[in-house]
Amino acid sequence: MKKLTLSIALLCIIGFSPGESSAQLFSKKKDEAPKKEGASKSKSPFKKYSEVITKEAVSDEGLFTFHKVDEKYYFEISKKLLDKEILVVSRISGHVKGLNFGGAGMKSRPQQVIRFQKKDHQLLVRSVSYNSVADEKDPIYKSVRNNNFEPVIHSFKIEALGKDSSTYVINIEDFFTTDIPMIGAIYDSQRKDFKISGVDKSRSLVMWGKAFPENVEVRHILTYKGTEIPDNQLTGALSIEMNQSFILLPSDPMVPRNHDDRVGYFSIQQIDYSKNEQKAAKNRFITRWRLEPSDWEAFNRGEIVEPVKPIVYYIDPATPLQWRKAIKQGIEDWQPAFEKAGLKNAIIAKDAPTAEEDPDWSPEDVRYSVVRYIATDIQNAQGPHVHDPRTGEILESDILWYHNVMNLLRNWYFIQTAAVNPEAQKIKFEEDLMGELIRFVAAHEVGHTLGLPHNMGSSVAYPIDSLRSAEFMKTHGVAPSIMDYARFNYVAQPGDGVTNFFPKVGEYDDWSIEYGYRPIANITNPDQEEETLNNWILEKAGNPLYRYGRQRGNPTDPSAQTEDIGDDSMLASELGIENLKRIKDKLLVWGVEDGKNYDELQELYNNVVGQYNRYMGHVTANVGGIYEYYKTSDEEGVVYSHASLDKQKRAVEFLNKQLFETPEWIIDPAILNRIEEEGIVDRIKALQNRTLSNLLSKDRMKRVLENEALNANNAYAATVLMGDLRTGIFKELRTGAVIDTYRRNLQKTFVEHLGELANSDDKDVRTTDISSLSRGNLLDLRTEINRGLSRQTDQMSRYHLQDLVNRINQVLDPRG
Repeated sequence: MKKLTLSIALLCIIGFSPGESSAQLFSKKKDEAPKKEGASKSKSPFKKYSEVITKEAVSDEGLFTFHKVDEKYYFEISKKLLDKEILVVSRISGHVKGLNFGGAGMKSRPQQVIRFQKKDHQLLVRSVSYNSVADEKDPIYKSVRNNNFEPVIHSFKIEALGKDSSTYVINIEDFFTTDIPMIGAIYDSQRKDFKISGVDKSRSLVMWGKAFPENVEVRHILTYKGTEIPDNQLTGALSIEMNQSFILLPSDPMVPRNHDDRVGYFSIQQIDYSKNEQKAAKNRFITRWRLEPSDWEAFNRGEIVEPVKPIVYYIDPATPLQWRKAIKQGIEDWQPAFEKAGLKNAIIAKDAPTAEEDPDWSPEDVRYSVVRYIATDIQNAQGPHVHDPRTGEILESDILWYHNVMNLLRNWYFIQTAAVNPEAQKIKFEEDLMGELIRFVAAHEVGHTLGLPHNMGSSVAYPIDSLRSAEFMKTHGVAPSIMDYARFNYVAQPGDGVTNFFPKVGEYDDWSIEYGYRPIANITNPDQEEETLNNWILEKAGNPLYRYGRQRGNPTDPSAQTEDIGDDSMLASELGIENLKRIKDKLLVWGVEDGKNYDELQELYNNVVGQYNRYMGHVTANVGGIYEYYKTSDEEGVVYSHASLDKQKRAVEFLNKQLFETPEWIIDPAILNRIEEEGIVDRIKALQNRTLSNLLSKDRMKRVLENEALNANNAYAATVLMGDLRTGIFKELRTGAVIDTYRRNLQKTFVEHLGELANSDDKDVRTTDISSLSRGNLLDLRTEINRGLSRQTDQMSRYHLQDLVNRINQVLDPRG
């Protein structure tokens, strides 16, 4: 059924000329002379078309016509487009170093919908929202229309009517050269950071426009005045080139498919006031391409058929020749998944046509999806997409491929596999190997453009033993989903015989494509397929290969983390550290080149330390960890469960051994004396402080306390956690051993953290057991230090312990 959007357009207001209005309200004056027959009509409020769009105009026809007349720019918009819904996508096309992480091609605003409406002699741009909908036949439709008003974003004076009076001509320069928030380049936070005072219109200009059958593209420059701009500060100017896409939404909306938390998809949400529920009910639809079988009869017989319109990706002509094959392979690696969903040749990679082959082809044309190759030093790739906000239909996608992603791939592959993989034991990889790395990233980014988010709960499905099995790894990637941040196999040890270290499109990926894309016949609304979709999910329920775990910035669920692999964080990280030690010992062989400086050695050493730090995070997540396994009421078991006492205790034992005992293997003077004049003491302190801050964070401690309240003796009690930490961090108190510089810093850091929690200004902390727990542990620690002082003979160690007692006293009695 046709739905009404959140902000329903008011009926077009028909303007009356003063003469017409007077005629309706008053009778003519008696002394008014009657008009003579054949008298001339009233003068038009608009200029003649030929006066505005002169013979010198350079015009481009499409969705609407773009005109350049001397130094002026115009849109010519058909009356038929009034009140049509048009998607606006704002991207940064000319990037400034330091502006943001994304670089050229990044969206500067979320996609938005507008409509043009005529009011008297103006065309209004109204902003349309799809947050709420209602059936037009439903009485509540009127309330939705009356209570949601579309804001006016801009008003254009109509300069002229078209040649046959079926179009309106408007000047667009003010729209693209002033500070219109809807299509702006920077956010309020950036305005504050860069001390932006406004847009300088004299240095803001339209560059060009292109019109295509379904979209219009405009390039323009916005120049902001600022005093702390991110680059080239002497100019006091921040100029950013923007690309605005105006895309006509489909006149025949796709039937959407409902979202389910048990299968990962990007989604859109609406409040549907026509749903037969006793509340403001929600629609939630997945984003996906419209893939319809070309032969329904054959499909219903179980045959694999081609879609009416496949997904086609073109390779940017700017892409270096040696990497094009790998990118195309990554795109088409998804073909088998679509075949399992009943669709063959559903996704295809092509080289962009040359100007001779197709002079009208353009990467800006919304009919074409393109892998854009971007020459910046950003180490990344992105897979965004443009979708219909009414249904979730993906309309187009331009994957952003940054040249320097190769450096990121080199570092990952070297650090995670070089201990057992001769191909990775060098600074510059062979071209074939780099091609395979590029193929992996291409497949991952294409997954995003198909509607798939990261699945961080996938990698836990493969046990550590499987990842160390040469036979298993010959036929599997490192996780059941390439959408996990599983990267490469870092647990395989020398002697295991593993030769495949790569992720690949896996079992979960096949399943997610089936859920999102397998066609279901004779469907006119999403609720009709709800039972079928649920049955598909229940068939996979309980099998870890098909589990979806959402991504979180600071994960609560230890089985859904970034950059980890395997089913046991402690064992995987221990094996990973053993490989890091092997790699570190070879850095002066694998990480240097004759006649060159030590920049590569420094980068690789820093990556060793960074990978080690990731392992600390993987293990820390187990403390206070809560597993999240999505279920519905027709499935057995709970959604949320706490990590076991044993697993949490093992995590703290691991941290005490691998981090809080000084990781001396990192301290290698032969490397350090070649890459820096100082810094290793601060580096170790930073590693330990980061983990302690994470371990003793308010949210984690509250989860530990709640687990104890719910599960009593089966929980890892907060007092036991603190006691285990205190015992490991202050073990010298029992032995009288010398406390070295690294350990002294660690112990001071621990006391500082407890002091902050004991005297926190955060009311939430002060009204929980966290402050009591911290204060009690400081009291216990003071007693232990005073007892341990008698065993300590090293002078610096004694000074340190005496200082800690004074610090604890200040925390316990700040006025003392």
